[in-house]
This record gives sequence, structure tokens and C-alpha cells, in this order.
Amino acid sequence: MLRSVKVRDYMTESLVTFTPQTDLFVAINQLLEYRISGAPVVDEQGLLAGILSEADCLRSILTLTYHEEEMGGVVGDCMTRRVETIDYDADIIAVAKIFTEQGRRRLPVVHRGKLVGQISRCDVLRAVEEFTQPG
Repeated sequence: MLRSVKVRDYMTESLVTFTPQTDLFVAINQLLEYRISGAPVVDEQGLLAGILSEADCLRSILTLTYHEEEMGGVVGDCMTRRVETIDYDADIIAVAKIFTEQGRRRLPVVHRGKLVGQISRCDVLRAVEEFTQPG
């Protein structure tokens, strides 16, 4: 049985992030450059404001094209605002349950509302692997 391990022990702390004012195409270029499918959006205080995903970007571009508007805009216009998060003090088993029951691949980690990292399925597997090793 895996002993209690906290999210903060396995989360990734160095993240690509955007602000709501980030130019949409600057954000798209960063998603492509870092080969990531999305990134958190934070306000000036570091509070999580949303998530920008590849799907959000595509949806925005298709909408603008359909309405024959000039492409562009800012992240805040197309990001997903309702974001499920996990507290950095949460138990890793709670995260594993969310991943398996809800099909999530990663979750933003917050502490007192501020984004402090991200936890992924891979991070949980790494925790399990470390605790199954003898000694």
C-alpha cells in the first residue's frame, strides 16, 4: 500500500503560463515550441484565471474565420475559465482517483488560490514506482 504522499512532493513547478492579456498567436507559438497541449493562465497576483488548450485556440480561430473577422485576440477571450484544481497538500491517491474516474491527464496545483505547479498522470506513476522500490 502506498503511504500518504502529497501532491507537492511530485508536482512540476516550472510551467509555461500565460496571462489573459497574452496575444493569442504568441501563446499558440509557445504551445508549439514547448510541445504542450495547454497551459495555465494566471492574473497579476499569480491566481489561476483559466487554462488555454489547443482546443480553445482552434475554436477561437474557427469562430473568427467563420465570421470573417481578423484573426488574433488575446488569451483571455478564448481560454477555459472553469478549471478543476487540486490543492498542493492533497494526497497523491486523491489525484489518482480523479485521473482514473474523470479521465483527466493533468491538474493545476494551487495553494491559497495561487498556481504553484501541475501534477500529471506521469507524476503519480513516478510516486508509485518510487514507493514500490525495496528499501
